[in-house]
Amino acid sequence: AVRIACELVREGVLDEKEAVLRVPAKDLNQLLLPSFDAKSKAKAKVIATGLPASPGAAVGQPAFSADEAVERSQNGETVILVRHETSPEDVEGMHSAAGVLTTTGGMTSHAAVVARGWGKCCVAGAGSISIDAKAGTLSVGPVTLGRDDTISIDGTTGEVMAGEVLAPPPRMSDEFAQLMEWADSYRRMGVRANADTPEDALRAYEFGARGIGLCRTEHMFFDHDRIATVRRMILATEEADHVKALQELLPYQREDFAGILRAMDGLPVTIRLLDPPLHEFLPRDEATQRELAKDLGMTLKDVAARVTQLHEANPMLGHRGCRLAVTHPEILKTQVRAIAEATLLVLAEGHEPKPEIMIPLVGTAKELESLRKLAEKTLAVVFAESNIEDPPHIPIGTMIEIPRAALCADRIAEHADFFSFGTNDLTQMAFGYSRDDVNTFLPAYLEQELLVKDPFQSLDEEGVGQLVTMGAERGRSTKEDLKLGICGEHGGDPDSVFLCEKIGLDYVSCSPFRVPIARLAAAQAALK
Repeated sequence: AVRIACELVREGVLDEKEAVLRVPAKDLNQLLLPSFDAKSKAKAKVIATGLPASPGAAVGQPAFSADEAVERSQNGETVILVRHETSPEDVEGMHSAAGVLTTTGGMTSHAAVVARGWGKCCVAGAGSISIDAKAGTLSVGPVTLGRDDTISIDGTTGEVMAGEVLAPPPRMSDEFAQLMEWADSYRRMGVRANADTPEDALRAYEFGARGIGLCRTEHMFFDHDRIATVRRMILATEEADHVKALQELLPYQREDFAGILRAMDGLPVTIRLLDPPLHEFLPRDEATQRELAKDLGMTLKDVAARVTQLHEANPMLGHRGCRLAVTHPEILKTQVRAIAEATLLVLAEGHEPKPEIMIPLVGTAKELESLRKLAEKTLAVVFAESNIEDPPHIPIGTMIEIPRAALCADRIAEHADFFSFGTNDLTQMAFGYSRDDVNTFLPAYLEQELLVKDPFQSLDEEGVGQLVTMGAERGRSTKEDLKLGICGEHGGDPDSVFLCEKIGLDYVSCSPFRVPIARLAAAQAALK
């Protein structure tokens, strides 16, 4: 389709605008990511089907824990990480694996979001599969496969197959680059990427992203060299130990931010302050808790008690986001200091850093007012210490991801330089659906046409879209030049991009590998 569109322009049959409108934006994944050879796949035995959570194709042997995936991949094996569900603890294993397969979770579950960000194949919510991690087996009916068997997963269709299916690498064409150039000339909205590391940022830039719309700082904390310090900070009973651990994390965060700012030289980088509840950083299993207790000079009982103490019945609605900054202001101050110091460092190197500080999960104007003052005070202290005559301006804004925030956006905008709509959580809270458990009933809803489409995959215009529209209009009624964007996974869905154009947002942000889709969709939306 891409080649034909370009050839028809060269032959004078179509003009550039018509060519841009001809190519289905959703289908660009076929060019960007590996896919299975049709003949080889036709012979394969499909043993289960889940959700197509992250497109692409992956072949490997099952690994049933993150540690196993890391160890086996280091030994030269190609593995598929197979889990009931993934959590931030599993990111190293996910990074090491060729693909990810889970038996629970939806299109915006942890596994799906992280895999899409890395361009890694993922099938989620394959509920017919039973996992016995201890025995190292996965079973579907009479079929049982172990660590020495090979499986193939198709992240575009959600199919799980026994055995190896051939997957030739994708090849980019000159016509693809030409089409993207035309698309960029006609789109109104900017396209940014959700990226958490310098490597992700560079990859996003190569795919055409011109800025970072969401940098999730928590993913930096799960690095092997840092997680012990993070856990020491959380488990500290004395304020001095708590602060000391944060000071140890400061240089890590500073270097991470500096790397991303360098990669996006002269382009905006929206950095979201710590969002998940603290219990997500602590180990759940007794063996790891015992190891942690030994490293920190604590008893297993004390570590287990702290884990229990931090446990929440509904953590998605609990002690996270801006609430963490309210109760632990030292975390916000440490992160803001790291951002400011990274900015000065990169500035001194001759670059043009453009960080933006985003405070997550705000629901009231007073929350943002209070935390903005704290962030501004911290920035002022860092700039005073550096004796810089003309300190850089660092915008401070918030994520609109709670329905109340959309309703009260005019008040919240008084204290915000920008809004970024976090549509994953906004959808979850508007519908009252858990995005990690939605697959237990969503297929029935789609089959019976109680829902037209998965609202976590494509933005619900009637309900959630109305909240985004309301938030945008009310925010701009207070500040006419308020910058508005979207950083939920919907930013890479063409139908959602059309809605964002209709609402009048300034940019969309999505996973790096979906950036070309967003670029083409934004052009088509502007032209239509």
